[in-house]
Amino acid sequence: MSWLGKLSHQRAPWVLLAVIATVFEATALYFQYAMDLAPCIMCIYQRTAVLGVLFAALLGCINPQNMYLRLVALASWLVASIWGFLLAKEHIMMQTTTDPFAFVCEFEPNFPSFMPLHEWLPSFFAATGDCGNIDWQFMGLSMPGWMQVIFAVMAVVAIIITLSSFFYKPKAS
Repeated sequence: MSWLGKLSHQRAPWVLLAVIATVFEATALYFQYAMDLAPCIMCIYQRTAVLGVLFAALLGCINPQNMYLRLVALASWLVASIWGFLLAKEHIMMQTTTDPFAFVCEFEPNFPSFMPLHEWLPSFFAATGDCGNIDWQFMGLSMPGWMQVIFAVMAVVAIIITLSSFFYKPKAS
């Protein structure tokens, strides 16, 4: 438990989390531009949740020894992961429902008016696909299915690291 608790106090695990989130973002762009898979609104929201994990990781990189900054980074990581999980779950329901009126797939993201990301960076945040389409599968799971797994793993790891960090007592120097 001490080893796990020490992780949030070190910069390297935060850098690793930032690299992982960056790889997921790059993969999303590869699917969009190299494989020509148009992202839907739910894909864009999940992409934003991964950016939340990236933001949390970068926050943790700044000064992992600072308790307040570390707690904000851990909380942000957990919130972004759970939010992403819930988005992916809703997206799966959109893809598998037989009721055409159960879910509405919007075409424009509902970002706050003070931060219209889809207008500032449309190549990254503009939704052009249909939420109900299953254009890609791997091992029987669609893209939101895999994102649900990824976000679940991120959330579980965030919970374990957060709880472990409360039991870690740094040695006095």
